[in-house]
Amino acid sequence: MYEFAVTPAVTQLRRAGVIITEVAPESLAEELGLETGDRIVKVNGRSVRDYLDFRFQTAGETEFDFLVKKTNGETWDIELEREEGEDFGLMFEQIVPRQCANECLFCFCKGNPEDARPSLFVRDEDIRLSFLYGNYTTLSSITDDEMKRIVEQRLSPQYVSVHATDLKTRAYLLGVDEKRADIFDKLNFLLDNGIEIHAQIVLCPEINDGAQLEKTLRDLASHYPRIVSAAIVPVALTRYNTDERLTKVTPEFCRRTIKEVEKLQKEFRKNLGVTFAFLGDEIYLKGGMEIPSRRHYGNYPQIEDGVGMIRSFLNSFGKLIKKVQSPKSEVQSLAIENVRTHKLAIKPKNKTQNSGLKTQDSLFGTILTGEMFAPILSEQVEKLNAVSGSKLKVLAVPNTYFGGDVSVAGLLTGQDFVAVKDKIEGDFVIIPKHTIKSDEPILLDGMQFDDLKKQFPVPIYNLDIQEFIEMILAEN
Repeated sequence: MYEFAVTPAVTQLRRAGVIITEVAPESLAEELGLETGDRIVKVNGRSVRDYLDFRFQTAGETEFDFLVKKTNGETWDIELEREEGEDFGLMFEQIVPRQCANECLFCFCKGNPEDARPSLFVRDEDIRLSFLYGNYTTLSSITDDEMKRIVEQRLSPQYVSVHATDLKTRAYLLGVDEKRADIFDKLNFLLDNGIEIHAQIVLCPEINDGAQLEKTLRDLASHYPRIVSAAIVPVALTRYNTDERLTKVTPEFCRRTIKEVEKLQKEFRKNLGVTFAFLGDEIYLKGGMEIPSRRHYGNYPQIEDGVGMIRSFLNSFGKLIKKVQSPKSEVQSLAIENVRTHKLAIKPKNKTQNSGLKTQDSLFGTILTGEMFAPILSEQVEKLNAVSGSKLKVLAVPNTYFGGDVSVAGLLTGQDFVAVKDKIEGDFVIIPKHTIKSDEPILLDGMQFDDLKKQFPVPIYNLDIQEFIEMILAEN
């Protein structure tokens, strides 16, 4: 089946077609008698595996023949015409991820506690999710069918975990033989067919750093602009990572890596006109080094991988403070665009989850975040307090669930938040929105958001930066 990498990774088989999850009232689909639960199996004689297939096979067409499996077991053959650009009014099931069959040395799934919720152990290796959400794939077990599909349906860009261009090193990191690790013919096929690639390197001290890193970056940069960018992020070790082959990322290692990569960045800017190779924010923070300027990151090609996220935040927060000082603040001018998630994967935001945050004469509350980001956020919030009269406090939350080197805000759990509830000040608490599952109100340790709320004496709101900006501007 398409959804799975290789035999060892197969856990279930799905029926053919894509399931309809919603039919818009008074839409073309409703007129045709399509209902929630129906499966569209073929469009104009071509099989449909998922909603990307449906979008591709219906794009630009006005005449169709749908083969539909109804929920009552009937098979319908529907012939229809639509106006050019007319929407069907359909929503479809989420894509079932194709599973990874590698045994990567540094895989974060190996750093989960045994009682973590099952979804945290799912290792996806799916070119569709790479196109839609920017998920990384290794391409080590990609099929010919998938390669052709990427090119035919223009699933570009693709995000690829390269880690090392030295074959022996890459095979060692992925835990596979060199034949499976060798993806360079596949990369060339995609590049030659106009597919853009964003590369990732998970940096593991004493394995793919130093001279190996320089070789990898030079090899990748030689394909610019077809390979658009390369992100270098440090390996994250929890207290459950016990593999002796992995070495902890230290401040000294980070400073040395910054120095080495800065030389290459300077060279790339001179020869290519762009920085090309970007270090993850965590490397600068751990090394105690200044975050580069806005110009350094260009159009933030890998921001969702933690590359340039802090610079983007600082710029947005600086604009917020200026807006607070202005009597005619406009929220729209501070909107932050998601530059990575494809528009086909974006769903309308749920506006009801944080309803109830009431305005007051002076906002008085506590913002919870990870230990790594807390100093930066605290400095900015103090500036905001000074100009707005708010009384907001930033509280760094230790990650006791994963432990180890994990100190980023996005990996905080319900029990981590509960552990600091006695330190809360003010009338409300704000936690990072990305600690909550996007399609379900649950945290990484399985705690329901509603259960977390019950443990605090004041209301809890999960906000992203844009929602936080809207909240502040509503007060001023």
